[in-house]
Amino acid sequence: MSCIHSYGSIACFSAPSSNSFTRRRSSLSPKPRILCALGGSVAEPQVTSVAEPLLLNAVRGEDVERPPVWLMRQAGRYMKSYMKLCEKHPSFRERSENVDLVVEISLQPWKVFQPDGVILFSDILTPLSGMNIPFDIVKGKGPVIFNPLSKAEDVNEVREFVPAESVPYVGEALTILREEVDNKAAVLGFVGAPFTLASYVVEGGSSKHFSKIKRLAFSQPKVLHALLQKFATSMTKYIQYQADSGAQAVQIFDSWATELSPVDFEEFSLPYLKQIVDEVKRTHPDLPLILYASGSGGLLERLALTGVDVVSLDWSVDMAEGRRRLGPNVAVQGNVDPGVLFGSKEFITSRIHDTVRKAGRGKHILNLGHGIVVGTPEENVVHFFEVAKDIRY
Repeated sequence: MSCIHSYGSIACFSAPSSNSFTRRRSSLSPKPRILCALGGSVAEPQVTSVAEPLLLNAVRGEDVERPPVWLMRQAGRYMKSYMKLCEKHPSFRERSENVDLVVEISLQPWKVFQPDGVILFSDILTPLSGMNIPFDIVKGKGPVIFNPLSKAEDVNEVREFVPAESVPYVGEALTILREEVDNKAAVLGFVGAPFTLASYVVEGGSSKHFSKIKRLAFSQPKVLHALLQKFATSMTKYIQYQADSGAQAVQIFDSWATELSPVDFEEFSLPYLKQIVDEVKRTHPDLPLILYASGSGGLLERLALTGVDVVSLDWSVDMAEGRRRLGPNVAVQGNVDPGVLFGSKEFITSRIHDTVRKAGRGKHILNLGHGIVVGTPEENVVHFFEVAKDIRY
């Protein structure tokens, strides 16, 4: 299942009018043509650097033989090895804050599937304790914020995050992962975006209607802006810390930003995302940044304004349409519906091919449009990776 890079004979996919691929081989030029995405196009690929993981080459627009692939939540409750580990270590906080366990869980999918991205096993709420915001993640209930924030005095008690002091296990785990993976795949870190983190700590956990965060936004905007600024400064430091510890790319999750209208996104999310990206690019200009927001179809163009290198699409957006709307200079990630993994192997294969065809050649990371769902058959995930890694442009 490992990927062998060979440029002497390139297996390509032609793009017929139907949704299926036709495999063909060419022994002519090692640089195939560019595949356009149903009326869209991608930037001319550059020459590949074989020293870098495939994922990094693809994001940078270099010439790659296939799209790199990894899956959100690829380490988790659908894997038998993970469930067995959970029996010995039932606390999520323990599993995500113990160096040995973090490394072991992060490497579980790497050992089975050999994805092109190995993402740190952690949670976007991990920094909260270091910011004086006590929380827990309770089985069957999810995140619980013990003292939800609701006023200026609460925000004043929030401390700026110092990763090396508060979460040294994250840095240690990333360093070990980088050594273990040995550049055969990209090691990925991740953080939560300011608005999403603020939503959790104001709502007290997950929410259906987001009434508390919106009440704060629309009745006390200065208070919310103060909180968002603290998160922006802290997450900037967290990304820099992860990069310095070994992360080769970092994904920013703004899961709840799409609960905002476009005009409110421009006030309460976009400026802080852009601030993070600008500052990280100042100190780490070559670090690829990926932005994911579920249900982001109405905000795609605004997501690109953040300056990230990759916008991760959920399955509600047609990949070809998303590519056109984002333009040729932004890489895309995604966006197979996680539910597809409950289908037949033939159906999974068809959807993978359709997504890759619509994304076009280059600047595409094959992924799901959201995380793997609990109960997904592990053998179907194996099939997903096998099909994905057999693709050739």
